[in-house]
Amino acid sequence: MNLTAITDPAQAWERLVVESLRLLDAHAFAGGEAIVDIGSGAGIPGIPLAIALPAATVVLVEADQKKAAFLRDAASELGLERVAVEARRAEDLGRDAAHRERYDVAVTRAAAPAPVAAEYSLPLVRVGGWLLAQARPADWAAARGAVEALGGRPRGVREGVVVVEKTRPTPAPYPRRAGLPAKRPLR
Repeated sequence: MNLTAITDPAQAWERLVVESLRLLDAHAFAGGEAIVDIGSGAGIPGIPLAIALPAATVVLVEADQKKAAFLRDAASELGLERVAVEARRAEDLGRDAAHRERYDVAVTRAAAPAPVAAEYSLPLVRVGGWLLAQARPADWAAARGAVEALGGRPRGVREGVVVVEKTRPTPAPYPRRAGLPAKRPLR
């Protein structure tokens, strides 16, 4: 399915599993959070988090239907009953009342440039919740204006993870319709 370009098993373990579990060092998870993984792809970091935090509810968001089917199969094979897959675009999910500002933590792993990833993620996070981005900190520093416009406040970098606190509700116009965040990123 070409889920990852990594072919070396040792490198795959480090880059996919170990790096996913660094989120546990970057944020004080209580264990029963509602977590959303934006652009889950091969289930990274959502599936390793679901295994490490069995009381957490994890929603894997993946618009590609084949990848979403793989994620459903993987969660079933691993017996991860608290994992769900949303085969939808993050922009659509962020406008859905059943998901908007419902999650304690959103995680993303370089799913998009920082301002775009922020627009995909922050509308899903409740006020007082967190966005944890495994991406280049300099990109997120440059996206500070977008993060703040979406209700977030950057709180630094821990264990290589960009940490953003959701301090106020995301304004109603966000996320914009599908495709627009990538075409015209917020500044």
